[in-house]
Amino acid sequence: MTFLVLLAGLAAAALHFAFFAYVVLGGFTAWRHPRLFWVHLGVAAYALGIVTIGWPCFLTEIENWSRAATGRPVMEFGFIDHYLTGTLYPREHLMTSRYVIAGVVAASWAGTWWLWRRRVEADAGEHRSGIRS
Repeated sequence: MTFLVLLAGLAAAALHFAFFAYVVLGGFTAWRHPRLFWVHLGVAAYALGIVTIGWPCFLTEIENWSRAATGRPVMEFGFIDHYLTGTLYPREHLMTSRYVIAGVVAASWAGTWWLWRRRVEADAGEHRSGIRS
């Protein structure tokens, strides 16, 4: 049973890293698959709510439950503080890292918008000229 609890915590940690990667880079998936923009918008909004409003993160709760049940210390301030702050960037640059992440997300969304506009204009041009693919 302890092994399963530990495994659940490790799975939550792995999903946390995947979630974080998708928050930062997932907007670029919409360049190839435009409908994924809406998925990324929801994920990014949830992540923003966790960081700014303090919404609970169910992955943090699962990982902390696993840590407590297996005798390991719980994450006091959450996933980002526990795994990333002080590792990927110095602690004093937390806000800078947030601005960089926001910039990457904004760039991915701007690219999505630009590609969407090009597709709409190309479709309109084909329609006007009577060319069909």
